[in-house]
Amino acid sequence: MAVIHHTTMQPTKLELLASWLPTRAWYAGGAEEPRPAKTGGFRLDDPAGEVGIEFMAVTDGAGPDAVTYLVPMTYRGEPLEGAGHALIGTSEHGVLGTRWIYDGVHDPVLVAELYALLAGRAEAQAQSVDSTPDPTVAASLAPAGTGAELVGVTDGPDHTDVVVRETGAVAPLTLRVRRVLRPGEDGGPGRGRVTAEWRLADGTTARGAYAVALAE
Repeated sequence: MAVIHHTTMQPTKLELLASWLPTRAWYAGGAEEPRPAKTGGFRLDDPAGEVGIEFMAVTDGAGPDAVTYLVPMTYRGEPLEGAGHALIGTSEHGVLGTRWIYDGVHDPVLVAELYALLAGRAEAQAQSVDSTPDPTVAASLAPAGTGAELVGVTDGPDHTDVVVRETGAVAPLTLRVRRVLRPGEDGGPGRGRVTAEWRLADGTTARGAYAVALAE
């Protein structure tokens, strides 16, 4: 399982997101620069041990106007070829050196592991504790293939659609990653979904869909 290094990053992930979020089609904030705070999420393991994978929920604002965004991210030790458009930024890691941080929906490693999570072949891990499964994350997919390959990515007003080609399947499958998280929302009808928790501004815990495998 991936090792989590408790060290510094300059700039921090939240500092990078403060600049990056307003550039997204699904950003729901105003003219002021956001001040995102981490409020939930989980990690997945790269079987090759090369790429860090994190699904981070961040909340901007306070009270009833607060918005929680889901940002899947990958952390790499070198640039991902052909993914310059998906680069959130670079950061100096206190142990690993320069890390290239990407919007993970464009990273084939994250997409493959998201599909594996849905199919029951990967286990969600705690964000900040080594080798610790996160039992609050639930995932299902029916029927499930043996794997999936990234085909294309399209942003919507509050989501990102990730089109994949399942092994042995003829028709493509769309994995809809929720970008604006809403308590209690299950993402609508589909072949499966990932649900997880995040913290609300009042300190209580919310739960909703992080991603949905849309029905064909």
